[in-house]
Amino acid sequence: MNPYVVPGLVVVVLVTVGIGAYGLRFARTTSDFLVASRSVSPAWNAAAIGGEYLSAASFLGVAGLVLRYGVDVLWYPVGFAAGYLALLLFVAAPLRRSGAFTLPDFCQVRLRSPLLRRLATVFVVFIGCLYLVPQLQGAGLTFTTVTGGRYEWGALLVGLVVTANVALGGMRAITFVQAFQYWLKLTALAVPVVFLALQWQSDGRPAVTPPAGPVFSAVTTVVIEEDALLDGAVRVHKGDELTFAPGDPVPRVSSVDDHRGAAWLLPGGEAGLFATYSLILATFLGTMGLPHVLVRFYTNPDGASARRTTLVVLALVGLFYLLPTLYGVLGRIYTPQLLMTGRTDAVVLVLPEAALGGGHLGQFLGALVTAGALAAFLSTSSGLLTSVAGVVFTDILHAERGGSVRDFRVATVLAAVVPLALSVHVADMDVSRVVGLAFAVAASSFCPLLVLGIWWRGLTDAGAAAGIVAGGGAAMAAVLLTVMGPPLSGWQGELIGQPAAWTVPLAFAVMVGGSLLTKRRIPADVGATMLRLHAPESLRL
Repeated sequence: MNPYVVPGLVVVVLVTVGIGAYGLRFARTTSDFLVASRSVSPAWNAAAIGGEYLSAASFLGVAGLVLRYGVDVLWYPVGFAAGYLALLLFVAAPLRRSGAFTLPDFCQVRLRSPLLRRLATVFVVFIGCLYLVPQLQGAGLTFTTVTGGRYEWGALLVGLVVTANVALGGMRAITFVQAFQYWLKLTALAVPVVFLALQWQSDGRPAVTPPAGPVFSAVTTVVIEEDALLDGAVRVHKGDELTFAPGDPVPRVSSVDDHRGAAWLLPGGEAGLFATYSLILATFLGTMGLPHVLVRFYTNPDGASARRTTLVVLALVGLFYLLPTLYGVLGRIYTPQLLMTGRTDAVVLVLPEAALGGGHLGQFLGALVTAGALAAFLSTSSGLLTSVAGVVFTDILHAERGGSVRDFRVATVLAAVVPLALSVHVADMDVSRVVGLAFAVAASSFCPLLVLGIWWRGLTDAGAAAGIVAGGGAAMAAVLLTVMGPPLSGWQGELIGQPAAWTVPLAFAVMVGGSLLTKRRIPADVGATMLRLHAPESLRL
């Protein structure tokens, strides 16, 4: 076991709790807990958004997907980063000018509908839980990978630390924590890559060239998931079990899911054109519908600051996503055994020691990466829990008028119970896939609501509600069927597994059509509301 891992994890937890305790000094009112009294500067807010947005799917999942499928999955990091461009163009500044605290608040400000507000509350809670469970699952995976301990302890540790931080300090404290954790994550990924590029092996070869041959470090039993060829000669079939002893060489895998040597770097594979475009649409438009991302724009002083924040986020997120992609490529050289075991999400955690050896340098860098992974779980979970707790506080406990700090803390505990319980009992979900589905639900519900609500004065509450139910409800059903239902193949599998390409247009069409049929329900003060959303603060009287 790596002797640096446990001290590294303890340091990250202690620093996180310490920064949260420091932020608690500035958290006094419910406004501090919900939106940090709208006083966060663009630089701090951008780092905090980067900290919460770069989740387990970014830190572990993207690298694992690149390791397994190659260039076909580069749309994940591209879409995750490019989503902020749409957010910058269409949503950031007007959303801040609305004066809302949460997405349901925006529904109330724009359309004056209690029913729509309650519907938005349901979707915020669903998306938050759907996104939060994989973060806790990733924490359990990391804990098991690096310490050999039980999966449940890792999930519970992160869940309890996050719940305590949010409950005690709210948005004010979480802002400091997430900004610190962004830079920790970036450092944790960047430093090992630098050492790897500068490392030379004993025989004079650069460290980025393939080693003599990777081997299994322990007795490993592999269940073959589909027909494949090992080392180009031995044919194995789906369901076969292979056992490898310590020191056995890792066979080269050739199969239909693009484990094909150098050709893995070329486009192709099982993903059809529909699934590819659906994924692009989900990641590009889903960002503007994620509650934990949008809530951070409520913390800016004004609309101009919200725009500047988004520009900085684009740079920070784009810089970060270069690194998981590189880890996936290097994983092909140093950790191909992960393709055999199916644990591709662990490539970031095991690559430093696999590439640099088990000496002090490899162990230290491995511990650094593990600390970064823990920071990813903590920061994203904090943002998600804060956004869900804010909605529980304002819309379920009905404490928006005269609510106390104690009410917010109760809301935080209530918001954490269900995701924490689910994460303990669901250990085998595909982290990146579930997060991608959360993006699809957000793109099919809140994205149309925000775009039309901000830019079209003809939107009505009835049309908005119908669109959210049609598009968001269909995406939600697809998520539940994908996660809990039987495996699907063919065109049905593509439609359900990547639903955004049909659920997003459906939501827009129903919202527009429903609003045109209910023109009489357009709010009487829509002109004043649209002016409030779009007029720069300097022009207001």
